[in-house]
Amino acid sequence: MATQPARELETFDNPKPERDYEIRIECPEFTCVCPKTGQPDFATMRLRYVPDRTCLELKSIKLYLWSYRDEGAFHEAVTNRILDDFVAACSPRWMQLEADFYVRGGIHTVVRAEHRQEGYTGRT
Repeated sequence: MATQPARELETFDNPKPERDYEIRIECPEFTCVCPKTGQPDFATMRLRYVPDRTCLELKSIKLYLWSYRDEGAFHEAVTNRILDDFVAACSPRWMQLEADFYVRGGIHTVVRAEHRQEGYTGRT
C-alpha cells in the first residue's frame, strides 16, 4: 500500500523531559497552491522547538506537510495553521516555524511564527 498524505500528527514520549533541548527539522519540499492564481508555491519549512512531554514523529510531519500539496493557501495563513497544528499535537515549551517560500513573480517571502508555553522563559 502506498503512503498517502495525512493530517494526523503522531508523537512519542520525550526521552529527556527534564532537560531543555532544541529539535530542528527542515523540510525543503513543501508545496501548496496560491489561492489567487492557482499556481504552485514551493517552500522550505524550518521547524525549531523545545519539547515538553512529547516530540513530533518525523514521518507524520512529512505526511502532514504533503497534505497541503493541492490546497490553496496564503503564505501567512498556512504557516500559522501548521504551527497551530504542531503545537496542538505536542504542546512544546517553545516552537518556531519558518516558511521560506521560493521566489515567485520576483518576490521572496519568509513567514516566521512562534509559540511559547505560558511562563516559559527560554528561547528568544
